[in-house]
Amino acid sequence: MSVRLQAEDFDIGMEIEALVGGRTDIGAAVSFTGLVRDMIGDQRILDMTLEHYPAMAQAELERIEIEAQNRWPTLTDSLIIHRYGTLLPGDRIVLVVTLSSHRQTTFEAAEFMMDFLKTRAPFWKKETVQNGGSSWVEARDKDDRALARWHKT
Repeated sequence: MSVRLQAEDFDIGMEIEALVGGRTDIGAAVSFTGLVRDMIGDQRILDMTLEHYPAMAQAELERIEIEAQNRWPTLTDSLIIHRYGTLLPGDRIVLVVTLSSHRQTTFEAAEFMMDFLKTRAPFWKKETVQNGGSSWVEARDKDDRALARWHKT
């Protein structure tokens, strides 16, 4: 289990290989990569700035990993990398990788982690658009609904 907060980019293949390489105790690896979009509605995004409080963000991401491990005891390992700073369209924001002996656990745990990251991780996102304006990204009801389903299980 590992959480990293960093400004620099990451190599998806290298990160997965570092986690999976040489292991024979797993039967499935699932990864999710979040990217900066280039459009919001009809406006072109120039950049996105992600701000955070390092200790608070690290603790919350670690808590999310622990909760996933508690819900899926067969979750063998996981990795969360979340970037901060100013990112451009197409840049990678987040990587979640889950490992287990079976695919269902890896899919569910990865989806759970992303739903919690979207709603509970203490990151603040500001988008700058082509017309020169910028605004903080508001919480979305659909993200809260996605999170709510995990409280039923």
